[in-house]
Parts: sequence; structure tokens; C-alpha cells
Amino acid sequence: MSESTAPQNPVGDAGETSRRFAGRTVLMSGGSRGIGLAIALQLAAGGANIALLAKTATAHPSLEGTVYTAAEQIRATGAKALPIVGDVRNDEDVQGAVDATVAEFGGIDIVVNNASAIDLSTTDAVSMKRYDLMQDINARGTFLLSKLSLDALRASDNAHILTLSPPLNLDPKWAGANLAYTMAKYGMSLTTLGLAEELREDGIAVNSLWPATIINTAAIRNLPGGEKIIAGARQDTIVSDAAAAILARPAAECTGNFFIDEDVLREEGVSDFTGYSMGAPEDRLVPDMFL
Repeated sequence: MSESTAPQNPVGDAGETSRRFAGRTVLMSGGSRGIGLAIALQLAAGGANIALLAKTATAHPSLEGTVYTAAEQIRATGAKALPIVGDVRNDEDVQGAVDATVAEFGGIDIVVNNASAIDLSTTDAVSMKRYDLMQDINARGTFLLSKLSLDALRASDNAHILTLSPPLNLDPKWAGANLAYTMAKYGMSLTTLGLAEELREDGIAVNSLWPATIINTAAIRNLPGGEKIIAGARQDTIVSDAAAAILARPAAECTGNFFIDEDVLREEGVSDFTGYSMGAPEDRLVPDMFL
């Protein structure tokens, strides 16, 4: 692919490339809004069927979007959508989502572990309820959805598991700054590390993806000082473009990686990322955590 100076959709150009996911089925945790929804819409535009497992049956007072409004947006691309109300912390809900997706679309080709909870409190300040929430959604939820999808993924000819989690950076500053959150996110990343090795002979690709900079999401905007932080963010489409590039690759040749969004897009021939910016120059963007 030639280098792009206006990266609107560098991995989804018109023609054959834009239908690269035709006939594929995606099961995603979360996806009602933010990065998850951006990925779902990108894959849907490429022809994928999208099943979303999310709790958001009704709108949240401070968070826009529900699993149903997300499904409507997906259908507007011409793709098929299956909204599933459920909690990734609940074994029966996750098994039900896997079963419903297979029944509706005939199988599962891609699992995206997108659901995540964040609390950046120090150890003194974080409540154990919030600690348990992050562990249950982030680490356990990722493990559970991946585990229960394995039989369906083994039947696919190009199966992928993609988890939105950071590289395992053991610099003590991350644990020291946000121990509870770091443990929960690294639990997701350890799942990638272990499953990639465990499933190598099955031909199932297992990778993680993380942004190089903070991304304009409701989760960031709702943090203390979040609206100011957003000025140094990128749009969520940089993550969705990177995700699509990864998920289109042959599974047997692409596993066990901790990808960074802009590095993936450089491999796709993109050299100018200014089109993803919220307005700040590249040298004023805020790096994301764990890098």
C-alpha cells in the first residue's frame, strides 16, 4: 500500500479491500460506544457480521449509546448486527452470547475483548468493590470470552482473538502509579501471551492492541481533568484502522504480538497521522499509559 497523507481509512479503501471481512463473524465484548464501537463499525464496513455482548440495554446518564443503538449504526453500514444484553462477568451470559452468535451467523471467526473498567486510584483510595470490578471485567472477562469461544474459533479458517490491552511493561512506575488498574489490564495481556502459545498449533491468532496516545473516549473525558487531556488525544479511528489491519492478516503468521496502533499502520504504509489528531500537533500528543 502506498503511503497516505490523509489517513481517513487506510485499511478499508474501495474495491476488494473494503470487503475483506465479507462472511466473517465477530463477537465483541462491550462495543456500545468508543473504541469498541469504532472497531465494530470498521469491520462491519468490511462486510463482517457483528455480535455485541454488552450490559447497556438503556442509556447511561453520562455515557452515550446502548448495545441497541450500536447495532443500528452497524446495520446502517449494510452489515448484520446481533445485540446481546449481558455481562461479561457472568458465565451464563457469556456462554449465551457465544451460542447466540453461532446460531445466528453459523460460527465465530473473530473475538474482540474490548470490555474494560478503569479506576486510576491509588491503593489507599481504591475500594475493593472497584478492584473486583476491574479484575472481573478486564482479566476474568477476557479469559472467559476467549475460553468459551474456542470451539467455534477452531472451526474457522482464519481465527483471531484481539484484546485491547497493553504490552507487558514491567517498569515499576506503572504498578506504583495505578496498581489495581495495572494488575487488571496486565491480566488481559497475560491472557494474550498464554493463549497465543497454547493455541499456536490450532492456528488461532491471539494478539493485543494498544494506542500510542490517549484516545478521545468517554472514559477519558470522565476522568478528573479529562476534557483538557482530550486536547492531546487522537480519534478512535486510528485504533479501529489498526485493528482491521491485524484481523485481516493470516492467523498462522500473526500471533503472540503486542501491537501499537501507529506501528501497525506504518506497516500498512501510513506515514502521516495528523488526520487522526483532535487538533494538537504531533509533538503535543499525550502518550498513553504503559508505553
